[in-house]
Amino acid sequence: QIRHFFPGLPVIILSAQGTIPEAVTATQQGVFEFLTKPVDKKRLFVAIKSALQHSGARQQERTEIWRSHIISRSTAIEDLLSQVRQICSLEVSVLITGESGTGKELFARAIHQAGSYQNGPFVPINCGALPEQLLESELFGHVKGAFTGAIKDHQGLFLAAEGGTLFLDEIADMPVSLQVKLLRALQERQIRPIGSNQHFPVNVRIVSATNRNIEQAMKEGLFREDLFYRLNVVNLHLPRLTERAEDIPLLALHFLTKADAGAKRVTSFSPAALDLMVKAAWPGNVRQLENVVQQTAAFSTSPVISEELVRRALAVDDGYFPSLDQARQQFEHDYLLKLLRITNGSVSDAARLAQRNRTDFYKLLKRHNIQPGSFKQEQ
Repeated sequence: QIRHFFPGLPVIILSAQGTIPEAVTATQQGVFEFLTKPVDKKRLFVAIKSALQHSGARQQERTEIWRSHIISRSTAIEDLLSQVRQICSLEVSVLITGESGTGKELFARAIHQAGSYQNGPFVPINCGALPEQLLESELFGHVKGAFTGAIKDHQGLFLAAEGGTLFLDEIADMPVSLQVKLLRALQERQIRPIGSNQHFPVNVRIVSATNRNIEQAMKEGLFREDLFYRLNVVNLHLPRLTERAEDIPLLALHFLTKADAGAKRVTSFSPAALDLMVKAAWPGNVRQLENVVQQTAAFSTSPVISEELVRRALAVDDGYFPSLDQARQQFEHDYLLKLLRITNGSVSDAARLAQRNRTDFYKLLKRHNIQPGSFKQEQ
């Protein structure tokens, strides 16, 4: 049971009646050390020290694996990675916010791979991509005959993710009626498939994500406040690509390596091409950057991708237009930055110009992950 609920925790058993078959069975079940009472204190100390070293080595190995998947040298991303290290071993729900294409699923996988649930499966689902009844069935499962078309029992993703992480992408798009059932499952740590009278216990880590303003959705009655607080124990807000412009050359070269697939036909970008990418708007964020790199790699006749190719790809990609909600968030973000620049980072002065009280203004800054102190340093 300990191995089930805490898969990364070394287990040492002390038994007064230990036999060789019992020791073998315990080892097969993943027990780190099996000691017979009365136990020698020195031997117990060595066993505990060895278990701690083993656990630390495994944690370091997991850290190196998940960290290698996130390409960045920016302060904003490093701060987020520091938060991931702090929370990965805690059994808390995490809500990842940020615009479309900023890498929310990548961070969700990092939390899974670095944490105590990393031995279990990572199971993602897009809550906005399915009709309500189908989404309910996918999450909680159903029994045969529960509804038209239910020709056999279906397990559901909560049970499929047992011992691992369930990633609820675009959680703000979940119908309100289904949010009630999700909240109950999180509170009671058990689920009931559609058409069944039986409840099943579940042990999963919940990581959710949205590109919408979920606080506005709550005000409009589109998202339950109690569910929000259940999911938003820890919030990670991912910056848009233009807020981490120093990462663009690194990401571009990383995507180029993937796009070239080892053929070594296209190897780099011209300085002018990289400069153009660093200065571009990128409304589609990292996802759009990867698309542009794939396009330029496909059409380049030279080992070095030119500025003209990048310019053409960006012109074609102008069809990538932000949603109204994204445009509002962008305006609000830029407006806050301008206020802080004008007031030399003074929150009181900025709030007064915006005709908001300090508390509300601080909430806006937190929502957009803006640190007013950095503007004082700029001056």
